Amino acid sequence: MFPEIFEKLQRKRQISLLKKHPNISFKNIKLGAYNRFILHPELKNVTIGDAVSFRNYVHILVQKNATLELGNHFFMNNFCSINCLDSISIGENTLFGENVKLYDHNHAYQTSPEFKLFHSEFTTAPIKIGKNCWLGTNVTVLKGVTIGDNCIIGAGCTIYKDVPPNTTVVNKQELIFKQQ
Repeated sequence: MFPEIFEKLQRKRQISLLKKHPNISFKNIKLGAYNRFILHPELKNVTIGDAVSFRNYVHILVQKNATLELGNHFFMNNFCSINCLDSISIGENTLFGENVKLYDHNHAYQTSPEFKLFHSEFTTAPIKIGKNCWLGTNVTVLKGVTIGDNCIIGAGCTIYKDVPPNTTVVNKQELIFKQQ
């Protein structure tokens, strides 16, 4: 009984967070358990369409001056995350399998005079995912990618370049069996 009460309070807290932010608009959303929205006070805009559904353990980060748009009837399964420092747009009737990750940024780095990573500096480029798309389990979408309408991205794919509309992308893996 206690876990159910805690989950209900957590959902109310997340809805309240969305309602209180002046640059966020949403209609009829459904939240699962233990979702987390991290929303910068100076984000540019977050639009969540009608009948959007988030399952459990979803993580959404929107930073300063960033824009996130989720179309009507968007579905996000368990353990998915959106990390938005620039701009991410997802069309209507799109669905994500479990553990889908979107990153519109990379850590900045230099290679000369010596290799150095910058922990809090980033390069960014928008992500655009069309309508009627299905991203399978464990798909990762990287910065600067556009996925056209009506696409299927197979489980385990890392999408690092544009995908034309009406395309299916599969992760060609070979299973190698060796007899012992």
